[in-house]
Amino acid sequence: MTGFSTLFYKEWLRFWKVKVQTILAPVLTALLYLLVFAHTLRSHVEVYPGVEYTAFLVPGLAMMAVLQNAFANSSSSLMQSKMTGNIVFVLLPPLSHREFFVAYLLAAMARGLVVGVGVFVAAMAFVDVPLPHPGWALAHAIAASGFMAALGVIAGIQSEKIDQLAAFQNFIILPLTFLSGVFYSIHSLPPFWQTFSHFNPIFYMIDGFRYGFFGQADVSPWLSLTIVTSSFIGLSLLTLSLIRSGYKLRH
Repeated sequence: MTGFSTLFYKEWLRFWKVKVQTILAPVLTALLYLLVFAHTLRSHVEVYPGVEYTAFLVPGLAMMAVLQNAFANSSSSLMQSKMTGNIVFVLLPPLSHREFFVAYLLAAMARGLVVGVGVFVAAMAFVDVPLPHPGWALAHAIAASGFMAALGVIAGIQSEKIDQLAAFQNFIILPLTFLSGVFYSIHSLPPFWQTFSHFNPIFYMIDGFRYGFFGQADVSPWLSLTIVTSSFIGLSLLTLSLIRSGYKLRH
């Protein structure tokens, strides 16, 4: 396991050494979303009975930060290693495809979860958010960060240029995130968009995570956790098969 622990430590240091950029900046961005949306919509919107709109926003913004940063860590690391050619120093050691995958996966999950905790702690300075079901929140955060970290590995393997990775983020990750209920309940949407949201896995990540804070959600937390966990497992198996085949890494 020496190779795995070394690769994980390298990936951890990769974002921790520049934590102002990789951790503090996303936390600040989330706080800006919170302040702007809360200021403009707080007196006009009540999503759940008895839940202030500012408090409603906090779990969504925290999960959005987890997802975006977990994806960014694994995808950018692999793509940059391929572009600079130093990926060879990861491929030459006798690392199994499982060690390779899990090291990138856990480092990306760590960054996403650290940023998510940072957003939650910072938001507590502006609004009091309850947490009656921490187990549900933690389970959804772990499964969701794993899903996006695995997706980031696939994007990093597939992308050969910065614009290809940017297209993946701008045309897939960002739209699905903003259409997942971060800023609203899907019950406020027209029927077509409500149906569309049920095919969006990120909706279940945010909705189940939010249940941990308010005990209220648009769908059952058991359904959300089942879908998110199944998606994570399926995506992990696909990622492992790509790494084992050497697709766009060894060939």
